[in-house]
Amino acid sequence: MKRSSRARIGATATVSVLSLALITGCGGGSDDDSKESGASSPSTTASTTAKALSAAELKKLLLAKGDLAGYEIDAADESLPKSKSEVKTDKAECTPLAHAMAGLAPGDTDASVSYTLTKSPTATASPDEASLENALNIEITFVGLSSYDGDGAEKAVKAVSDATAACTGGFTIKAQGETQKVTKVASVKASGKGDESVGFSVAADMDGEGTATINTEVVRVGNTVSSYYTINLASLDSGKATPVPTTVIDAQLAKLK
Repeated sequence: MKRSSRARIGATATVSVLSLALITGCGGGSDDDSKESGASSPSTTASTTAKALSAAELKKLLLAKGDLAGYEIDAADESLPKSKSEVKTDKAECTPLAHAMAGLAPGDTDASVSYTLTKSPTATASPDEASLENALNIEITFVGLSSYDGDGAEKAVKAVSDATAACTGGFTIKAQGETQKVTKVASVKASGKGDESVGFSVAADMDGEGTATINTEVVRVGNTVSSYYTINLASLDSGKATPVPTTVIDAQLAKLK
């Protein structure tokens, strides 16, 4: 078995920490993407009198079984942290990035929920290397929703944008008993969805088994913020990012409008 395959099997076994980017990484997207701003321009200003939705109200806005063909949806994924107290960084200015990657609110609010969507390949009967690669070709998207009073949602998106610029040299994440050094942060082109959006990428070495590349996108609709973080277990050590599926973003945003 190839060394890279062993690394991917290890990644499968430790998927619970993937939501925290504890084995993941770096500045994805093309060279052209990295030259563009990660944020789209705000098209709508949130009302200063807007009231945050409760966590219970946010749960009703999550995608549910049957909402998106080809995906399994888990609204009770235990791999996701339940509170910000479970996620620590060595640089306070980088904390919004860690929170967004963990499905937590990147801004100042207690109203947040998270869930995962999994897209698996068609199973094959062959036990060879190609079949193993196919079996690991599992795409997982971690989604977080958070809601804010007043202009809190706009401030949350700005916090992510500011953190991306401030943390280019990396930072350390501690969560779920694991510690991971993020070696690089870069801005990547966002989808332009919602009222405004921002994209960033982080990089970390997978214990000498290659560099994992992860892109995260944060999108605001009114006073609600959604975050999207996607991995593919078969390509974690390839150095290339798995794009956040626009189908997932579109389906989730349709619930928010």
